[in-house]
Amino acid sequence: MSSWDDRPPEERALLNPGYCGILLWKASSEYAAEVGDDMPLDIAFLVLPLALHRAVRESLPRTVRTPLPVWLGEHPGSQARVSELVTTLVPFTREALLFGGSNKMLSVSSQGVGAIGLAAHQVRVALGDATEDMLASASRAAFVGKWLARSGSGATVMALFGLRP
Repeated sequence: MSSWDDRPPEERALLNPGYCGILLWKASSEYAAEVGDDMPLDIAFLVLPLALHRAVRESLPRTVRTPLPVWLGEHPGSQARVSELVTTLVPFTREALLFGGSNKMLSVSSQGVGAIGLAAHQVRVALGDATEDMLASASRAAFVGKWLARSGSGATVMALFGLRP
């Protein structure tokens, strides 16, 4: 990763570790609410590609009752697009995980990613003056956490996207 000052303004605005950490917090919070456990670390790398990219985000189902394989079948280009985005966004996801962990928003271990409940207030405050696009991404990140919790193990979800953990 290049130094913060050397990054383009768009990257600093949309891919900053604080905001991306919030997206991971929203996803891991909903994941845990659904299954009672931390979100697998490999699934965390799907959150930013699914929540940040407008075309992908807007193509996601409206309900968690739509199975992941059905959605992938209805959107044949999505598997390749998400796989490409995962590769591109790996450094930003790592940076967000480190930021979230060091700022006591996320617990991060080889077992998974957990949302620290005490950070809920921080998240609400941080999103208080967010743009409509940022709020849409945050909402879809929460959806992604809940949806992927219903989609099987981390290895299964990654395999459906054609990825290896």
